[in-house]
Amino acid sequence: MTIRRKSLDTNPQVKLGTATASVSNEIAAITRLARESHLHTVLHLAGTTIEGPWDEVMDLIGQMHELLHTKHNVVRIQSDIRVGTRVDKVQSPQDKIDVVEAKLRLDAI
Repeated sequence: MTIRRKSLDTNPQVKLGTATASVSNEIAAITRLARESHLHTVLHLAGTTIEGPWDEVMDLIGQMHELLHTKHNVVRIQSDIRVGTRVDKVQSPQDKIDVVEAKLRLDAI
């Protein structure tokens, strides 16, 4: 079985053992890294959706952790990762949203 596409949501959590709970500088840093990659990424309120081949997505997540540890001196990171795979057809995260939006439009008629 070949898994064609994956979408993963990652969400670095509050830094532990620091003077502030703000993570906006860290989110900006990893978002910059994600946008520099060739993978399709979308920043949203609850994290970042990263779409692409499994190994490449996981490598990018590892790079995000490494960046925060080495350049931002974050000693502990907790990331929540949600993985979705589909083998019957190619479907992007936006495709999934479009299907639901179309059904909502039909309900409004």
